[in-house]
Amino acid sequence: MLGNNLISLRRMKKMTQEDLADKLGVSRQTISKWETGDSIPDMEMGMKLADILQVSLDELMNYSSAKQTLPIPPKGKHAFGIVKVGDKGQIVIPAKARKMFDINPGDDLLILGDESQGLAIIKESDIMNFISAARNMDQ
Repeated sequence: MLGNNLISLRRMKKMTQEDLADKLGVSRQTISKWETGDSIPDMEMGMKLADILQVSLDELMNYSSAKQTLPIPPKGKHAFGIVKVGDKGQIVIPAKARKMFDINPGDDLLILGDESQGLAIIKESDIMNFISAARNMDQ
């Protein structure tokens, strides 16, 4: 996974192996070995790579898109996978997303839409907390 992720991210940044090697202070051959899987960077170098490529270290090392159609998202952004819409319009929110955003059975969710940017899902309790905090600021 690391090799494919490194190649993909490097190309997305329009960087050559030489460009990346220069930024890291290693040889182009070292980058090539990481991309082919002949070796892997140590933790410190992995963190530098993730920083330069603007992704998390976990995503750099472990990201795997089931269909290899989704690129690795930037830090703080997430691609949780693809879901199917059921007959009545229902979707299943992937477990990783539910855990990360503390979405539990019985929670109410607000669905927002923007025709040019898509849909957003927000927990109703988060919106209510935001509104309450905004009201308290006015007092």
